[in-house]
Amino acid sequence: MSGQAHIRDSYRPPFHVENSEETILRFPFPFPEDTYIYSMNIEPHVRGGPVDSMSHTFDVDEHYFGECAEKARILAEDPKRCMVLPHMRDAEWDFLELGMDSLSTDYPEHFTLKKEGNDWHWENHLLDISQSFVFGDETTLPQPPFEYMARQMQGDFTLQDQRENDLWMDGGMVTSQADWSLKFDMGMSFRQWHAPVPKASEMGIFDRGLRFLLMLQYGRPVRRLNWTMTINPRLDTSPENYMIWGEDRASVTPENVAEKVHLRVELQTLYRLPRSNAILFAIRCYLLPIKDIMTVPKWRKRLHRVLRDLDPALASYKGLDLYRLTIVEFLRSYDDGASLSVGIQSV
Repeated sequence: MSGQAHIRDSYRPPFHVENSEETILRFPFPFPEDTYIYSMNIEPHVRGGPVDSMSHTFDVDEHYFGECAEKARILAEDPKRCMVLPHMRDAEWDFLELGMDSLSTDYPEHFTLKKEGNDWHWENHLLDISQSFVFGDETTLPQPPFEYMARQMQGDFTLQDQRENDLWMDGGMVTSQADWSLKFDMGMSFRQWHAPVPKASEMGIFDRGLRFLLMLQYGRPVRRLNWTMTINPRLDTSPENYMIWGEDRASVTPENVAEKVHLRVELQTLYRLPRSNAILFAIRCYLLPIKDIMTVPKWRKRLHRVLRDLDPALASYKGLDLYRLTIVEFLRSYDDGASLSVGIQSV
């Protein structure tokens, strides 16, 4: 975990989320070039990368406490944010094993896992959890294995079953999504849940992506970045709660744009699971306000250029129509037109 853990983060009114300088610089800024077009942009999920948030299998940062607390609140309000179909039981245990092995290896000061055959003991020192259980026997855990593990990790997770030469979303825990619904997409195929994305299908992007993922190998995870924008540091922008957050889009003014508008980036990682042959899709959401992006000269200039020249259809799909030009006008005076290095690193 980097920086000082923020126990008092609040992702709902009254909002209170602050980022340390270290957290700003490890942000997975999504634009390697001055223009943006939709693409699969997949690369191997190896240790290391242009920013520190990509350095571990699953990233744990200073917002761990706040994000786990927000996830617990959302699940208490809407338990169906976590659903797994019965035939995905092996995938649930695959996910639990991957999560516990990775966290205890990458962050031994915060997580401990001991194994004696199928008798396992898990300790999450951050959340004060100590649990002995029998691997494969869900009656020895307080929740089903997928839910138990996903509650202790930042981000969203879905389980894709592979059959009929396609991928089917047959499980997930989704509490920090950018305007899509697990309840609506549950049981859909790869092409069905991607259908709303404009132009990508006609460009053949999803056909190529599906062929690639059907061949994904165990032990060789991959990653990509996706992005949109969100008003206020609100993790839960689900369709089910649109009546709560939708009106925020009309609240942006030249005076508050730097505080209210957040670049919302998803570090998406995909893993082949060993027993079930399912694919785990991990979606880690990062929020950074314009005011923090302004502290990195390269990023503020590049964000101005990307938003200025963004395809109108993509801007509409991402829900930016009401405030994109306000951001562009605000950033315009901070962009001197100088050439910028290729890549997402801060310099």
